[in-house]
Amino acid sequence: MNKRISSRAIIIENNKLLTFFRRKNKDGKIKEYYSLPGGGQEKGETLEENVIRELKEEFNVDIKIIDYLGKKESDNYIEHFFYCTIINGIPKLSGEELERNCQDNYYELRYIDINEIDKIDIFHKDMINKAVTYAQEK
Repeated sequence: MNKRISSRAIIIENNKLLTFFRRKNKDGKIKEYYSLPGGGQEKGETLEENVIRELKEEFNVDIKIIDYLGKKESDNYIEHFFYCTIINGIPKLSGEELERNCQDNYYELRYIDINEIDKIDIFHKDMINKAVTYAQEK
């Protein structure tokens, strides 16, 4: 079985982390959580090209990769994390996420104060904290 390979961007501006807020209603059960922007690698694409394309598709922004933060691997996937900055555009929901956005599959772009990260349901807090440390050292 091939593992799904993806790249995710961690963008921190003015001590706020750029995230997707998600609300899913499946069989009457509502689940709310946050996630980092990014997605699956396409054939022939480098990891860097992957994260740059995903941010353009999802948030309509151009980004610059500052550093590679590492990867996480499970039986089904390998996710790569990049510390990035926005170089052009103002983030707004776009692409597939905008097209799929509805009451039962809700997407919203939100900035979360980095001091509030431990209080929210978001995946990859260890990578986010690594990026926060990196940002504070620069």
